[in-house]
Amino acid sequence: MRLFAHGATEAGGWGWKVKVERGESLFSLFSRIQTQATSRRILPQLEDEPVMGSEIELTFTEDLQLTEVMRLRVQSLQQRGQKRQDGERLLLSHESVYRLDFSEQELTFSHWNVNLQGTGRFTVTGICQLWTPDLTNLMTRQLLEPIGQFWRNAGDPEDSPIKCLEADIQEFGERIAELAKVRKVMYFLFAYKEGATKDQISCSLTFNKNK
Repeated sequence: MRLFAHGATEAGGWGWKVKVERGESLFSLFSRIQTQATSRRILPQLEDEPVMGSEIELTFTEDLQLTEVMRLRVQSLQQRGQKRQDGERLLLSHESVYRLDFSEQELTFSHWNVNLQGTGRFTVTGICQLWTPDLTNLMTRQLLEPIGQFWRNAGDPEDSPIKCLEADIQEFGERIAELAKVRKVMYFLFAYKEGATKDQISCSLTFNKNK
């Protein structure tokens, strides 16, 4: 944004031009110069700040195909009496694979939206692995930290807030936003414990669009 106009007479020592109005006093002129100089110093800083757009909410959805493939992997090893590969992470019976699809990739993390009916605990573990068409086995080195942990203890009122480790879920959300810049889908392990089931849980993330 241009904050000055060209004129026939120059005044001020800032290296930019100010038009002197006919009949304008020196006091008025220098007051106007000072005001414009202040604006010139402040406004460029505002223009450099990223413009935050509207919010977007992304819901975790279960990847049924990938969950089933990982369960079949476990069954196959059990039937053959074989062990997992070194570093391989097998899907446990109380876990499922979920995914986030990023329709926008320039995002800033805002907050989690979690609903848990009743009591229990569930955890969300991020996976940095990009599965290839042959659905490569999950390796433990691909699991991200920290994880998201959410729970409501037995005896807590049903309308009581869900408990969580706030610092961890804040860092986790920020890391998801960073990974969204380089991919359009990200995978997660959801684990249900202490009586919680997938039917009792809904989970999504809210981001701010950066443009």
